[in-house]
Amino acid sequence: MDILIRNAKLREKQYTVDIGIQDGKVKVITPSSSETDSETDIKAKKTIDAGNKLVTPTFIDPHLHMDKALISEEVRENKSGTLSEAIEIIWNKKKDYTTKEVITRASRVIEMGLVNGTTKFRTHVDVDTIVKLKAVEGLAETKKKYAGVADVQIVAFPQEGIYKDPGADKLMKKAMKKGADVVGGMPYNENIPEDSRKHVDYCFDLATKFDADIDMHVDETDDPSARSLEYIAAMAIKENYGPRVTAGHTCALAAYDDNYARKVIGIVKEAGMHMITNPATNLMLQGRLDKQPKRRGITRVNELIEAGINVAYGQDCIKDTFYPTWGREDMLEVGLITAHAAQFTQPGQIENLYDMPTFNSAAIMHLKNYGIKEGDEADMNIVDAETVQEAFRKNATRLYVISKGRVIARTETTKTINTGIK
Repeated sequence: MDILIRNAKLREKQYTVDIGIQDGKVKVITPSSSETDSETDIKAKKTIDAGNKLVTPTFIDPHLHMDKALISEEVRENKSGTLSEAIEIIWNKKKDYTTKEVITRASRVIEMGLVNGTTKFRTHVDVDTIVKLKAVEGLAETKKKYAGVADVQIVAFPQEGIYKDPGADKLMKKAMKKGADVVGGMPYNENIPEDSRKHVDYCFDLATKFDADIDMHVDETDDPSARSLEYIAAMAIKENYGPRVTAGHTCALAAYDDNYARKVIGIVKEAGMHMITNPATNLMLQGRLDKQPKRRGITRVNELIEAGINVAYGQDCIKDTFYPTWGREDMLEVGLITAHAAQFTQPGQIENLYDMPTFNSAAIMHLKNYGIKEGDEADMNIVDAETVQEAFRKNATRLYVISKGRVIARTETTKTINTGIK
C-alpha cells in the first residue's frame, strides 16, 4: 500500500479498521489487527495511526464565491449591512478586477479549505457586463493550478441579472464555452416578475444546450412575495431536470405563510431538486431592517429535511462585502452555525449535520466513488474526535487531510495546562 491508516473509527462501524490506500484509491478495509497479529498486517510505505479517531470522507463546500472572497480588505465598509449595499460596493471593485488578483484570492481560499479538510468546491463566479469574463478566466486558471489536490466546479453566475443587465445572456454563453461547469442564476434580481421567469427559462435553455447542471441563488430576500422557487421547481418537473437543479439560499421560503411554504416544499420534493442553506451570510444579511422579533434569515432547513429533500450547507462568503468580517472556509464551523440557526440538538440531527458537507454535497456535485469503501477515491480526513458531535462541538483539528491518495495537509496539536492544584 502507499498509505495504511491503522485504528480508524468510521461512523458506521462499532470497531476500528485499518484502511489501505493504493494508486489514489481505497484498496482494502479490514478490522484493526492486534499488535501481536503481525502476520495479517498490511504492509505500506507510510503508516498513520489514527488512534481511534474519526476518519471520514473529505469535506465539500457546494456553495462559495472565490472570486469575491477577501475583498473586504480592499473596499469601503458596508454600513447598512444589507445585501443591496453589498452588491453596490462590489460594482466599483469588479470594474478593476484582473485575472491575476482573482487567482490570488481564489488560491488563498482553496488553501484555507485544504488545511480544514475541504478538497472539493463549487464556486459561483460573477458573469456580467461589469466584470465580463475576467473572473471566470481567473477561476479556470485556479482550477488547473490545484487540479492535483482539489476538485473545483465553476458556476457561471449572473448576479446583476440577465434582462436587467443587457448583454449578460451572451456573456453567460461565452462563460460556459470558456470552462464554466454549471449554469447559475439569480432570478429575483430582475425588475419585474415576468423577467424573473424569463431569467429562469434562459438558464434551463442554456443548461440543456451545454448538458450542464443548474445552481441558482433563489429568493435571497425577506420578501414573502418572492416566487422564484416555485417556478424553478415547476420548470424542473416540466423539463425532467430536477436532480440536476440546486436552489441556494431560498430565504423567502422562511417568510412565506406555512400553507404556501408546504405547497412549495412539496413541488421541490416532486422535482427531486437539491437545496443549499448558507446560514453564516444570511444570518448577517436577512432581517436587518426588522425590529423585534428579528427573523432568523435562513431557509426552512428542518421542514425541507423532513420532506426528504437533499439539503446541504455552504460557506458562501469569506471577508467580502456580504460577510465582511468572518469566514475561514471551515465546514465544521459552518455546520456549527447551521446547528444553532436551525436548532439542531438531537443525535439524529447531528448525524445529518455531518452528512450535509459530505454525502449530501457529493450528491449535489454528482461525485462518483465518494466515500470510504473499497474502490472509492482516497479523499478523506482524520479528525481529532471520536464522534461527529464532538467534531462539531470542539471544531476538531483535521489531523491529516488526504486527497487523491496522498497526505496534503497535517496539523499537530500540543496542549498543556498547569493549574498549580495539588
